[in-house]
Amino acid sequence: MTLTIEFIRQSAALGRYELSLHADDERLEEGLTVNHIEETLRSAELLEDYPDDPRGHSCLVLGYAGGQPVHLVCGLTKQGRLIIITVYRPTMPKWKDERTRNR
Repeated sequence: MTLTIEFIRQSAALGRYELSLHADDERLEEGLTVNHIEETLRSAELLEDYPDDPRGHSCLVLGYAGGQPVHLVCGLTKQGRLIIITVYRPTMPKWKDERTRNR
């Protein structure tokens, strides 16, 4: 299975994804619901691709929940299911805006 935006959106539409424990903790810390995560996945666009990640192919996606930007780092489980590795709202000082890192 290849980690593409189409795969991510389809997985969200079918409810075929998992949240890591870390992502679930971060989701709660950011005040996001599971519905917000699904909304973010459905509107996802690829920001950064990490095909050579030693833990397996992953990517950073941007989506919107309630009109607010949300970043998700997504990967694949060994069974080929989508897994959300972490969740956060892009903010200063790390991000200039939702699409631009503050380097």
